[in-house]
Amino acid sequence: MKRSLIALPAAAAAAALALPPTSAAHHGWGWTQDAESRLTGEILSITFTNPHMHLRLRDTMGMEWSVDLSPPIVAERSGFGADHAAAGDRATVTGHRARDMSVRSFKGETITVRGRTFDVYPQREKTLSPTG
Repeated sequence: MKRSLIALPAAAAAAALALPPTSAAHHGWGWTQDAESRLTGEILSITFTNPHMHLRLRDTMGMEWSVDLSPPIVAERSGFGADHAAAGDRATVTGHRARDMSVRSFKGETITVRGRTFDVYPQREKTLSPTG
């Protein structure tokens, strides 16, 4: 019995270390810059699936970004659902870009699309106006 109790934590630690850094960093905000910023462009694709909604966005300079939003249930509570945005729509997202400036990843707190702004992370304090 002692052997399995010791082996279990060791196996869990080994599994955690085997995860790629991006998987471990995905949840939470530690991978993002502290300052809020704004990203505007055309939605190339958007998914409303768990664990987080995700969109690909082409900015005004033609660069593609990977944008994580909240879990769908949180967004739905803020009024944002699958019928509010689609590929081809122009959107502005406020939130936090990746600390690694070579990575075009962004974690959005608000999204403005089709003239409406949705706060998909209402529990987070905001310092930047969604509409600029």
